[in-house]
Amino acid sequence: MTKEIRDFATTSCDLLALGEPTHREPAFGWVRNELFVQLVDRGFRSIALETDRVAALTVNDFVQEGVGSLDAVMSEGFSHGFGELEANRRLIAWMREHNESRPPAERLAFHGFDAATETMSAPSPRSYLEYARDYLKLDLDLASLTGDDERWSRTEAIMDPAMSIGDTAEAQRLRALADDMLTSLHARAPELIAATSRAEWFRARAHLTAGLGLLRYHKQSAQRLEQGVRWTHMCATRDALMAQNLLDIRDMEARRGATLVFAHNLHLQRNPSSMRMGDMELDWFGAGAILGSLVGEEYTFVAGSLGRSEALGLQEPEPDTYEGLLQRRISTWGLTTATTVVTTATTAAATRTRTDTTPQQGYFPLDEATLDEADAVLHINTGTAAGVAPAAR
Repeated sequence: MTKEIRDFATTSCDLLALGEPTHREPAFGWVRNELFVQLVDRGFRSIALETDRVAALTVNDFVQEGVGSLDAVMSEGFSHGFGELEANRRLIAWMREHNESRPPAERLAFHGFDAATETMSAPSPRSYLEYARDYLKLDLDLASLTGDDERWSRTEAIMDPAMSIGDTAEAQRLRALADDMLTSLHARAPELIAATSRAEWFRARAHLTAGLGLLRYHKQSAQRLEQGVRWTHMCATRDALMAQNLLDIRDMEARRGATLVFAHNLHLQRNPSSMRMGDMELDWFGAGAILGSLVGEEYTFVAGSLGRSEALGLQEPEPDTYEGLLQRRISTWGLTTATTVVTTATTAAATRTRTDTTPQQGYFPLDEATLDEADAVLHINTGTAAGVAPAAR
């Protein structure tokens, strides 16, 4: 067992994906901060979180250039409520402090790689498409096609395909226009970058990719399919966008250094993801499965594991579970190879997936399929035992 993530960041690793088994245990954010400091010392120059990519651009402006205030970017630069997490605030404050005395090429960068979708809603693509339109200086009336933003963002537009506008004639026209804009953005890249900058071109592409991703997500929500199939397609569409965003981020960061990725295990694991929603069993390929197949050894996955948690009401795991095995060997938190966990579990006959969790805890236990495809495991014995790790030493 070790607390040194350097041991798992091989020379071929460009994307080191650190998973958490639940969003509701704060300790994973604090441990992530500590591990990111180690990786920065090793040459990593960016971090990507499971939060809206476009909103995160304002966070990166603050981190790299000091634009705005910490309070403002924590309020406006995160989706899914992640700006309220103290570990995230500490991370952003440290990154800004780290960058102040460094030249631009050496500054750390912050990225989001998700869309602004919630489980029960997704926003209108209008603002994203209009940003790209204005960058390209096109004369397009997109608002007349999108209509009122609330038509898209209301819960019914996702929950009920009959209420969705994702496959209307207007939505189809928007997808065609967005695709044309993406082609134009690439075709005119030399001209556009010369007139603005490489960074501004990437910013426009991020907006356009987000708008297209939302259009595709809304289209899936409009499909008249069996509910489980429909939701599976929506999950797959979101993760496909995540994977595309991470590939784009690596395109931007390739000259500077590797990237730490932090998100739920379901999005980062190499094996297919599974989730029960009500009476539906959803199975799809997450972003990690997509990236693992595309970039191979450049992608490293560290699965998150948790013993017990006061924040979740999660009790001590049974000794014959994977978490129970790790619990006896790690008193606070630590990293180990996934192969070691599987081998030791087999020897100790501790190969059972824990079953003492509830849907309200949002905890997805370790299982054999995830461990077989993981490179390492980060186990936290007890949420409070991890402590409030500093963002920097």
